[in-house]
Amino acid sequence: MDPFSGALALIPARGGSKGIPGKNLQSVGGVPLIGRTVAAAKASSRVGRVVVSTDDDAIATAAKEYGADVVRRPTAIAGDKASSESALLHALDELEQQKPLPERLVFLQCTSPFTHGAQIDRVLAALDTPGINSSFAVAPWHGFLWRADGDGINHDPHQPRRRRQDLEPAFLETGAIYAMTTAAFRTSGSRFCIPWQPVVIDDSGPEIDTPDDLELCRYMLTAAPG
Repeated sequence: MDPFSGALALIPARGGSKGIPGKNLQSVGGVPLIGRTVAAAKASSRVGRVVVSTDDDAIATAAKEYGADVVRRPTAIAGDKASSESALLHALDELEQQKPLPERLVFLQCTSPFTHGAQIDRVLAALDTPGINSSFAVAPWHGFLWRADGDGINHDPHQPRRRRQDLEPAFLETGAIYAMTTAAFRTSGSRFCIPWQPVVIDDSGPEIDTPDDLELCRYMLTAAPG
């Protein structure tokens, strides 16, 4: 596949992390998180090029080892308060100087270590529907949700208890995969480009936000049969 055909996979991976030091280089299943995400993108039949946006030398080296290209992110948009969108927009501006951008891009996060190519394909495929400008991975959610003040969000605690299966279907944004038409994203500056389409992914796995999450993901791989 020509590197500029297919969707562009962009992976923001800055060096600083307060919750888990060196998070994007932490190993799960013997592979750093940045490597797992690059490998997932390269396994997608709809992705033509994989690019990592980073400010960190070690992440850049690892990204290249796993087959990604690298855009160096300026310090001004590499802090913990900088949005992922700012990194994506900067990368698009840099890459456009090389060749015209593909019509579609997919934004992947290293904090979802169980993402695989078929899932990325499904989220990108949602953009095939005429008029859809963005899509994103969601997971089914079957629990009873409460507000801190004691009110129910998806149920009325003043009424007889409903069966869990009778609750209105709800879906949790996984944070793993977001796909967009490039033009709509550059216009809106948001990963959610109207109109959007959630894509249900049943086997997304946990997202890594804390050290406990990281240990859980490591355990899941070591405990897996085979």
